[in-house]
Amino acid sequence: MTCALLALWIHAFAAMTLAGCSVSSAKEEATSEHPTIVSLNPCTDAVLAEIAGPEQLLAISHYSQDPSATSMDLAQARHFRATGGTVEEVLALDPDIVVASSFLAPATRKAFEDLDVRVETFGIASTVDDSVAQVRAIGALAGKPEQAERLAQRIEQAAEPRSGSPPVSAVLWQPGGIVPGDGALVSELLRRAGFASHSAAIGMGQADYLSLEQVLASPPHLLLVAGQERSQQHPALASLPGMRVERLDPALLYCGGPTIIRAMDRLREVRRSFETGARTASSHPPQDERLDSVNAAHPEERPRLKAEGASRRT
Repeated sequence: MTCALLALWIHAFAAMTLAGCSVSSAKEEATSEHPTIVSLNPCTDAVLAEIAGPEQLLAISHYSQDPSATSMDLAQARHFRATGGTVEEVLALDPDIVVASSFLAPATRKAFEDLDVRVETFGIASTVDDSVAQVRAIGALAGKPEQAERLAQRIEQAAEPRSGSPPVSAVLWQPGGIVPGDGALVSELLRRAGFASHSAAIGMGQADYLSLEQVLASPPHLLLVAGQERSQQHPALASLPGMRVERLDPALLYCGGPTIIRAMDRLREVRRSFETGARTASSHPPQDERLDSVNAAHPEERPRLKAEGASRRT
């Protein structure tokens, strides 16, 4: 055994001594059919929290208890212990399986394997079907196939594609001012909820930066803002006739599993709101309203916005 591994064992033993009875009791409640698990990824956290209790899910990642990083309900996340993902912390909990993302550091994975800890990794789900398959795989791993199947069916029902009305042109403006590509899971959810990607229509792809000027020059019918960049809060956005602006929680952007259900609920709510607004509001606000919106912009922006407004009217 190398010095590094010996040091890990020493740290782990000390941590296990401090962790004490709570870990032992959890292990006693689990059986060989329901192995104890530590999850190191917020997306697998959310799935496992739906199908396994605290006696089996010994810990989730610290990201899930961070309001700025979680993809699950904070109250639900706080029912579980959280770890920073270090080998010492995980060994102190003595899980049967560590579940992580496919981006788990090779050195961390090797340390677990050298210490005879089973590691299972899952990649990023890029489609609803991929996510449903992952839920079932995680359920099989946890010995909870029935619970996983119920969750899978809820996801499939929530993500049922919308039919009838033509799609609404939309841009999802993510944190950092970027847009998703057509192959992203959230793009599929937008399509299923009745939206068409305006960013793709103007030639943009995965993680391309969308400037305020581009939005003003080629506005979609719906702008979904999920970031807090200065440009994403610019008052000029309110001046564009025919464009509706809605907020989307960034926690809904990156994970599959039960996050799909919450994301689809929000997207369908936005779609209904858009239809209601389209029936009750004029598609062309009066000229003085447009000028008021321009005057509300930053003084340096007013001449350009007035010129752009004039060009749109000709």
